Amino acid sequence: MQERENVLRIFEETKRAVETNDTFKLKQLSDQTNNTASRTQDPDNITTAVIIYSVGKILEREEYRNESGWNKFYKKILVYLDRIISNLKEKNDMEAGESLKLMRGEIENLSGKLKDYIHDVFRKAQINKASKIYEHGISLEKTAKLLGITMFDLAGYAGQKIPESREGKELSEKQRIKWAMEMFE
Repeated sequence: MQERENVLRIFEETKRAVETNDTFKLKQLSDQTNNTASRTQDPDNITTAVIIYSVGKILEREEYRNESGWNKFYKKILVYLDRIISNLKEKNDMEAGESLKLMRGEIENLSGKLKDYIHDVFRKAQINKASKIYEHGISLEKTAKLLGITMFDLAGYAGQKIPESREGKELSEKQRIKWAMEMFE
């Protein structure tokens, strides 16, 4: 796992944010991780960004807490966060990566209505984070492959959100056309 100390900090802050239901903090942490993922293209950083964003979105929807399986899901998330933090502190990157995969599996393997809700949130999170990585200049194909989504899904989402320039001004028509053409290269 690249940048272990940064990832450890992210997971420690994520655990505190989950415990205090600070969904805004989770979004910030996901965005920080996404920036690192864009630079390093490390699959563990990408998975981290998606999971943190997903957990934040799930916690935002208070109605999910009334679904059967919520308490089990919430406790498992905290257990996995503890496990990942412990693995990172012990400099056991391989185990941290495995714990991350297990945590992702836990999110995907719920039952009942909660499973459907969370699966949808997770899929949208993957597409959202992929579009942010794509905006950092990684090719459409590579970004889709890194996140395990189709180029079609990514292009559909990225096409809805034309990026703005760094100065906060909208791109010119010529720049938008150039950007759109790059999607299909």
